[in-house]
Amino acid sequence: MLLKRLHSLILPSRYTLHCLRAIVLFLSLILASISLAQPADVQMPRQMAWSAYNLGSTGYNQAVAIGAMLREKYNVTLRVIPGQNDVSRLLPLKNGRVGFSANGVATYFAQEGMFQFANPEWGPQPLRLLMTSNGLSNQAVAVAADTGVTSFAELRGRRVPFVRAAPALNISMEAYLACGGLTWDDVVRVDFPGYDAKWNGVINGDVDVAFGTTVSGPPYRLEASPRGINWLPAPHDDAGCWERMLAIGPYFTRHIATRGAGINDENSHEAGTYPYPLLTTLATQDSDLVYSLTRAIHENYDDYKDSDPGAIGWALERQVFDWVVPYHEGAVNYWRQIGVWTDALDAHNQALVQRQEVLAAAWEEMIARGIRNQDEFVAAWQQLRAERLDAAGFDPVWR
Repeated sequence: MLLKRLHSLILPSRYTLHCLRAIVLFLSLILASISLAQPADVQMPRQMAWSAYNLGSTGYNQAVAIGAMLREKYNVTLRVIPGQNDVSRLLPLKNGRVGFSANGVATYFAQEGMFQFANPEWGPQPLRLLMTSNGLSNQAVAVAADTGVTSFAELRGRRVPFVRAAPALNISMEAYLACGGLTWDDVVRVDFPGYDAKWNGVINGDVDVAFGTTVSGPPYRLEASPRGINWLPAPHDDAGCWERMLAIGPYFTRHIATRGAGINDENSHEAGTYPYPLLTTLATQDSDLVYSLTRAIHENYDDYKDSDPGAIGWALERQVFDWVVPYHEGAVNYWRQIGVWTDALDAHNQALVQRQEVLAAAWEEMIARGIRNQDEFVAAWQQLRAERLDAAGFDPVWR
């Protein structure tokens, strides 16, 4: 009898064994699902292509630096294709010539199907983010110092550049003009073909101001030129300025820049900014590739952070996960894995995805109308877009 009792204490019962087997099986299934959710290692093709801003821009420079890191660490050859304007950067992505774009705020405009994207060839695009660069610079307006202009209100009657097919640049300039109570009707508009060309226009005396990133190459050239450079402020305590700015450019945030042409810790600049560049892809992009690329850029930050004054913006602590464009599920998988993706961020992201779904449905409705006249099409789309977003509880921003 004693031996039987000892035996029962030492050896588990048949019921206990079944329970242990069930627990082991359950844990195995969890581990298997995790391994299927994302690759165990960084897995990327031998060749990759991105579009970016044109040569000399900080967006192009950062893309090239990341490409050098990918080649050294993962034997990946990255081809960076420069684009003169928003359409030429996003068209290769839309057509599948590139898998990603180191783009600007035009990613937001394309998502909304507005401005250059409000036509039958474009419409709202299902774009997603992987990471963004949020550096110590501003997205701001510089004036040639020899003009003596010190505020946006003083730009009345001045020559202001307008870059063809580049709403990201033109709407941002319009937002800053609004800070000074001005519109395009209050200035002399001068058209240019690209970002670099308009800055050359300031240096050559063809225009008086230009909008751009304080750390990009052209502002440094203006600073070194006989004309010199002065960045116009958008004071953070000027409620009227910011109310007018955000009504046109809701993607701006208040920011103090400590890097840029003529800018440093002792001579900072008070205005606005937004992420730039934004590593953008389509919602249909392979999730494992997005996961791997996001992981590679984050884990090897030290390898490229000093390559360009704006590259510091790729640091984890400078990421903005609750911006106006949703993140790709592959990127979300990585950010969640390392513990920085929260339930609140996920809810925000899902709302942005839902907004894109509302826009996509409205676009299908718009195309079905068969309007051939371009002006009539744009007007009807803007009205329908606003109506459908309003009905779904979203702010159309532009009406």
